[in-house]
Amino acid sequence: MSEAPELTAVRDGHEFDEDALDEFMRAEISGYRGGLRVEQFEGGQSNPTFLLHSDGPSYVMRKQPPGELLPSAHQVDREFKVMKALEATPVPVPTMYAYSEDTAVVGTKFYIMEHVAGRVFLDVTMPTVTRDEREALYDELAGVLAYLHNVSYTDVGLEEFGRPGNYYTRQISRWSKQYVASKTEDIPSMDRLMEWLPENIPQTEQTMVVHGDYRLGNVIVDPSAPKISAVLDWELSTLGHGLADLGYICQSYHTPADDPMGLDRPDLNELGIPSEEAFVARYCELAGLPGIDDWNFYIVYNLFRSAAIVQGVYKRGLDGNASSDRALNFKEHCRVRGDKAWSLVTERS
Repeated sequence: MSEAPELTAVRDGHEFDEDALDEFMRAEISGYRGGLRVEQFEGGQSNPTFLLHSDGPSYVMRKQPPGELLPSAHQVDREFKVMKALEATPVPVPTMYAYSEDTAVVGTKFYIMEHVAGRVFLDVTMPTVTRDEREALYDELAGVLAYLHNVSYTDVGLEEFGRPGNYYTRQISRWSKQYVASKTEDIPSMDRLMEWLPENIPQTEQTMVVHGDYRLGNVIVDPSAPKISAVLDWELSTLGHGLADLGYICQSYHTPADDPMGLDRPDLNELGIPSEEAFVARYCELAGLPGIDDWNFYIVYNLFRSAAIVQGVYKRGLDGNASSDRALNFKEHCRVRGDKAWSLVTERS
């Protein structure tokens, strides 16, 4: 069974001049044949994403949201640049067609890429597939992440994509500032984490391309095979430390089973889903790592970071410029993730 991405009509507040976009595409995209018709993807909480039907192939446009934007957020230019650079590598990404900073076209910066048809699984247990397919897809998730981290950023022209070194120091500072800027109530665990994290950064340095939001819901799966056809949503990508990506996807093992992103449950083996230890071991095998010290830090850091991100989504929902009406459902997510992260600190110290 397939799970097609959910589409809607263009939602209130996200309308743009479709004639201007049509004119842009005629000028910039070879093979575009007109007949533009637009729908909006329900996902994409940060940057609104649209399916562009035409009289030829379909395309996807991703743009900044309307309204006032947080500093260093919604960098669609970085998404375009990194996917363009990765087109010639084993990492599966869509073909990039055009990027524009001309806000006169659709109101914000945007880019247009290939539409990759396939399945999107928002529930990490993938209840609609077989055990064997589930097992194969988790192996794919580990493998594609290892492919990414083995890419030489200098070979693909991404030397200026980020700053080598001090990755966690910079990231913790960034997400602390973002959290404070979008704060709507006091959450003591988040305050404690902002103090604990800078003092407990592991003494290890790596520099590679990191995705920043690598998870099952951000990949397109082949319509009929357990294979990843495209990795999407590169807004948070930079040069950094690969274990940040690994810790990010593994935070699902510390998320309750009643959450669509939760794998904290006793029946993983029955489902064909590897344990946290097995998934980490498989990644290490494929990435050429002997093992990982200080693993708890990477989970705590990612729970904190995710809490800050969802707080920003919720704040945009309150401000009326979120990419989806579902943003207001994120009210308690920041507190839940922050509390879980702090519990891991206290339980494992």
